[in-house]
Amino acid sequence: MRVVINDNELNVEILGKEGLPVLIAHHGGGGIGSLAEPKATFGPLSDIVRVVVFDSRGCGLSEGKPPFSHAQWAKDVDGLREWLGVEQVMVAGGSYGGFIAMEYALAYPDRVRAMILRDTSADNTNLERAYENARTQTRIEVNWDNFNRYWKGEIYDDDDLKARWAEIIPLYDFEYDPIEAQKRVDAGIYRHESHNWCFQHNMPNYDLKPQLPSVRCPTLVTVGVADWVTPVGCAMTIASLIPNSKLVVFEESGHSPQIEEFGKFQAVMRDFLAEVLG
Repeated sequence: MRVVINDNELNVEILGKEGLPVLIAHHGGGGIGSLAEPKATFGPLSDIVRVVVFDSRGCGLSEGKPPFSHAQWAKDVDGLREWLGVEQVMVAGGSYGGFIAMEYALAYPDRVRAMILRDTSADNTNLERAYENARTQTRIEVNWDNFNRYWKGEIYDDDDLKARWAEIIPLYDFEYDPIEAQKRVDAGIYRHESHNWCFQHNMPNYDLKPQLPSVRCPTLVTVGVADWVTPVGCAMTIASLIPNSKLVVFEESGHSPQIEEFGKFQAVMRDFLAEVLG
């Protein structure tokens, strides 16, 4: 469905019965993300929670009125909460979506009942680790000009974004399957304006570490052991700073344990939600 939130039309899907506790899941990827991933991840939980997934502004099939800032994306999450007519929500996000989930929990603390984070970082130092991991890996030969343009937000157009994503996607999996990776590339929706905004404007000053100790909601922090772009150390930092948090490391996953260890990931989330919901 199409919903106007903060003067920007969003592509939204809702799974689960009205009256269940609401979980709003933010996709990752900035300009390469869409609701498809959180729908697959959190949709199976729709028997116990009402799952709301959406393409954030400037992403997927949603309208793209700037700014594409963390503050605006968090404000859009709260706009969805208000549109749903609920006082509190659980918020979730993986990768870049984890940035927004944490930003939301900090900006709207009274609105957050619980938080689920997957393969994300509390600050921009994960990019330093990503560069080092890219230099030491042997899976692909890195085109450093293209790599730098991707992470500095210097993408020319949507086709360029798709091509640059296709070059680095082999680094994301625990066990690389080129056929499956190409399917994910082809299924993507690419929006280079929001991607560039992420890395030109958002990431240079991104650092939530000083604020995270103020988060009081129960928080599940998950990460794949072989994640190259937001490594285990990033998850450990988050878990060490949020007082009421639990860290789970998936031993046979890269950046996407929700896919690579689907059954275990679902079980971990259900156990966490059982505690939160009583």
